Amino acid sequence: MIQKQQHKKLGKTLWDIADELRGAMNADDFRDYMLSFLFLRYLSHNYEAAAKKELGKDYPLSPSKEVKADFVVPPPLEIWYKKNKEDIADFEKQMRRKVHYVIEPKYLWSNITELARTQNEKLLATLDKGFRYIENESFESTFKGLFSEINLNSEKLGKTQKERNDKLCKIITKIAEGIADFSTDTDTLGDAYEYLIGQFAAGSGKKAGEFYTPQQISTILSRIVILDSHDPTTGPKPKLDKVLDFACGSGSLLLNVRTKLIKEQGGTIGKIYGQEKNITTYNLARMNMLLHGMKDTEFDIFHGDTLLNQWSLLNEMNPSKKEEFDAIVANPPFSLRWEPNDTLAEDFRFKSYGLAPKSAADFAFLLHGFHFLKQNGTMAIILPHGVLFRSGAEEKIRTKLLIENSIDTIIGLPSNLFYSTGIPVCILILKKCKKQDDVLFINASEHFEKEKRQNTLDEKHINRIVETYQYRKDIERYSRKVSMDEIKKNGYNLNISRYVSTSQEESKINLKEVNTKLVSINKRIKTNTDKHNEFLKELGLSLI
Repeated sequence: MIQKQQHKKLGKTLWDIADELRGAMNADDFRDYMLSFLFLRYLSHNYEAAAKKELGKDYPLSPSKEVKADFVVPPPLEIWYKKNKEDIADFEKQMRRKVHYVIEPKYLWSNITELARTQNEKLLATLDKGFRYIENESFESTFKGLFSEINLNSEKLGKTQKERNDKLCKIITKIAEGIADFSTDTDTLGDAYEYLIGQFAAGSGKKAGEFYTPQQISTILSRIVILDSHDPTTGPKPKLDKVLDFACGSGSLLLNVRTKLIKEQGGTIGKIYGQEKNITTYNLARMNMLLHGMKDTEFDIFHGDTLLNQWSLLNEMNPSKKEEFDAIVANPPFSLRWEPNDTLAEDFRFKSYGLAPKSAADFAFLLHGFHFLKQNGTMAIILPHGVLFRSGAEEKIRTKLLIENSIDTIIGLPSNLFYSTGIPVCILILKKCKKQDDVLFINASEHFEKEKRQNTLDEKHINRIVETYQYRKDIERYSRKVSMDEIKKNGYNLNISRYVSTSQEESKINLKEVNTKLVSINKRIKTNTDKHNEFLKELGLSLI
């Protein structure tokens, strides 16, 4: 609990800095600068800690009197490099083997913060070279173009070179001061990074749908897909070999699956895979993986269009060599317009089901993921409610999936949970190994906490959804197992309220009883009126 409070406190500290410093710059632009600086700080501290361990007693002391790692200059590694030039190549080779990357001492965070603190005019040029070095030389693979969207010469930072340099000095100094008192471990910084992504998402409104799934919804998907696919009541699987998010945004959903299985359940994950079309968000996802302590060999994030299936890994035509995943999670863009053509109609992902309409690619995303799901895997995807009842091409796809018995559960969520849209959405759970001849409907639309800007789900709401799925419960006005016969009678329409209504049934009125009461009341009225008129007559007043 204390650790979680620390993470949130650090996140809030950094967010307050961002809010103070970004000025006229919009949240999206400033986000990319700030998160990149945090990433450089993480890489530097992680590298220095590994170097200290590797060099042992040969790791020199810095003459600096500063005790906070962010401000120790020169960093001990810089001293070692100057004294041991002939050993640098062997040392770096060893570091690549141990931590998978190398950073030259002049680009370490403490040296960058010193340039910022002293308002050194070389900061901008040094930082630019440092970013290019990390992209092209630090890692043996994976990180080409990592900072491609960070333009340190943008006029958004200032009109002249000096103005831009001064602005960067201010931003970096503030970040270094704000973060220096907090732990440098991956959990603390990684969670603070997630907090910031969420805050920036809230600040950038509709655009946030491109890169962020709120943690509460991520948690529902994650907890569901790690459960045993054949029998969820037995709990989480001990291992998932491969996990995929084909519209991964900043990678938070993938990281949530990893946290739920590894840190909370003591399980293991072989490798996580993500795909993202937006270049900025793609870079954000790669940084996010490393910031959470993952090695570059433990994940594979690809930049490309999922609908066109541009990733060669997923384009294997030979069914025996097809990549398949134990768990698939996704929050693709809702009802995205796309351009299906004759070539796509023959695509192995869509051929058996048909193409989603131009107006909404929702089922195209679903079928893409479902194609790569293992026989004993679980897929959870967030989609707008329209996929449950729209007619035409979507009805045909939905019907085929139902006849195949591939749709396991449908969860209706409350409205206004997302930064990108106020509409209520649903989660579809799909499997290829489903045994039950029914679909579980969970109508959680009225179970939430109302807050100023956003509705939220707290722990009790999340637990109720997950446990209802896990134990396949029937709960009045909340969840129901619906037979395929009933769904067929409804024309394969999956509108949740058709099967699980949340409205309270009006109590039946017994008209005979009501009539008897009214007759009795009228008799009493007449008796009492007659008595009253007797008094009025005695007093010589008009009768009623």
